[in-house]
Amino acid sequence: MRLIALVCGGDSSEHDISLRSAQCLYEWLDKSLYDVRIVDMRGLDWQVRLPDGTATPVQMSDFSFIENGQRRVFDYAYITIHGTPGEDGRLQGYFDILHLPYSTSGVLVESLTFHKFAFCQYMRSWGITVADSIMIRHDYNQQTIEQEVEERLGMPVFVKPACDGSSYGVSKVKCADQLAPAIRRAQLECPEVMIEKAISGTEISVGCYRTQNGGMTILPATEVVTTREFFDLEAKYGGQTEEITPARLSESTTERVRQITAAIYDILHCHGIIRVDYIISPYTDDDGMEHERIVMLEVNTTPGMTAQSFIPQQVRAAGLSMTDVLTEIIEDSF
Repeated sequence: MRLIALVCGGDSSEHDISLRSAQCLYEWLDKSLYDVRIVDMRGLDWQVRLPDGTATPVQMSDFSFIENGQRRVFDYAYITIHGTPGEDGRLQGYFDILHLPYSTSGVLVESLTFHKFAFCQYMRSWGITVADSIMIRHDYNQQTIEQEVEERLGMPVFVKPACDGSSYGVSKVKCADQLAPAIRRAQLECPEVMIEKAISGTEISVGCYRTQNGGMTILPATEVVTTREFFDLEAKYGGQTEEITPARLSESTTERVRQITAAIYDILHCHGIIRVDYIISPYTDDDGMEHERIVMLEVNTTPGMTAQSFIPQQVRAAGLSMTDVLTEIIEDSF
């Protein structure tokens, strides 16, 4: 029986949300196949939760722990940290050194997708449509940035931390005098800030994964409808959003989204379950013909795994079970 670590917590603002994901994953994992322990990380405090309700520290030299007087070494790590160090490549590098298989993509993919601005520029080079954006650092010139935003991006724009895996620090800005406070808010999460042209349309999110035996699985898209200005923290966790799975898309648009999602997964050489977020933006060409532009927003390599999260919703809509999907993901590493 394989010993599985559900690695959660982390150092971002979504530490506690990660714990909820881990608890749901624990319930879904097949206990006839796996002996499962939750590992809660915060900084250098890494604790393994034991069946008796106590906790014991992780030995960082080999990611082992002591249980009932015996040293136990994990066979596999399922990473469900939202933010650093589980979504930016740091933890993946540690596990690579230990030769311990894990559920996510490797160091390069994690680092790249975690930096929203760098990632979008990279995907643009592959022909993936993304919104225009600029990046600023802590020593930016406010007057210069305001001018560049108005001339190049126009209003409104989204101001967001460039390196982050959550919705914290994100603002929608409609005029130049709102930029400075929005940038300060984003910099509370990350010193580098991405300012992105706002695209109007239908927001959707699509999960997918590939295994050696099962091939590519594209899950049904979820359409996000909110009464808020955008899909912010209040919309995400405050019950002010309707999540429709499958999304209300035409067959042709659904197929295009599936093709783009599969291409993104393979361009990056991803591993495990990812979630790609898009805006489906309608436009009219010079001949008066109506079209839809599929704009990639970001890729989430450790998507939320609570019962209400997008991925479990999509798995249910596909007629699959979370237990079977997780078993397929884990066994693909052996």
